[in-house]
Amino acid sequence: MGFNHQHFIARTVLVRNGNVEEALRIINRIMGKEGFFEQYRLTRYYEKPHKTRRRVNFERCKAIYNEDMDRKIQFVLRKNRLDPFPGCS
Repeated sequence: MGFNHQHFIARTVLVRNGNVEEALRIINRIMGKEGFFEQYRLTRYYEKPHKTRRRVNFERCKAIYNEDMDRKIQFVLRKNRLDPFPGCS
């Protein structure tokens, strides 16, 4: 959100000094974080069941991969290890 911008109430964004473009960017960011655009994209057209299964399975695999990579990155970035680069002697 913008600097010193109050949190929205029912998707209300303040327009300051007539700066509509900044207000639109803020409301687009809010709606993007809430998943509004993704939900619109998914319900805009009918999605066949086999494509739904493929998409859901892909999202699950992606979530597992991202979780594993985050865990590995956090391990590498830890500061209290004896050898910061194990196996690279």
